[in-house]
Amino acid sequence: MPRTEAPIGAQHFVPADAHGLDELKAAAVHCQGCELFEPATQTVFGRGAADARVVFVGEQPGDVEDQQGLPFVGPAGRLLREAVDDAGIDPGNVYITNAVKHFRFELRGKRRIHQSPGPTHITACRPWLVAEFAQLRPELVVVLGATAAKALLGPSFRVTRSRGQLMPWPASAQHPEDFPVAEVQALATIHPSAVLRADDRDAAYAGLVDDLKVAATVL
Repeated sequence: MPRTEAPIGAQHFVPADAHGLDELKAAAVHCQGCELFEPATQTVFGRGAADARVVFVGEQPGDVEDQQGLPFVGPAGRLLREAVDDAGIDPGNVYITNAVKHFRFELRGKRRIHQSPGPTHITACRPWLVAEFAQLRPELVVVLGATAAKALLGPSFRVTRSRGQLMPWPASAQHPEDFPVAEVQALATIHPSAVLRADDRDAAYAGLVDDLKVAATVL
């Protein structure tokens, strides 16, 4: 049975003074900062070059990502890649990760049904996100959906209200002191999975691409 006590947090597993993303990724394999590690297949860490110009932050891995150990390789990831191309962003300049590194799901028969991470999971996993940013020097941060927005911009931030607007980064972060980098830009938009769930997928996809086109003006 999963643990029910309060999460101890990823800070106990993040190596101090890590020398690169590969070291962080290797350490994250052993993370037990919250109960999600128990039913999940594996930790799904970020991927991309340390010198990426754009950092995308999503919610959590899905079923396909949990099985393959890579972020954004399922249906939402394929849609995001199409949107990135249509917005004119070079995918070679992208680092992509999630606010929560383990798949949260509910079993229904043999199916694993996605469940959104709760505030405790976002808080417990946030040290990995901070550690990743310590290794990155992007020109742009793109926040995908509500969970990522809560992790980076605070619980009061509403993607639907502020999507597609360029913001100063890290000044717009809930805790700017966690991200000691030169002032760059950030932008929030919907998660690509929201497009897949939309009644009018064409309109939702066009809105995502329009937001990413705004982001592309920074590069």
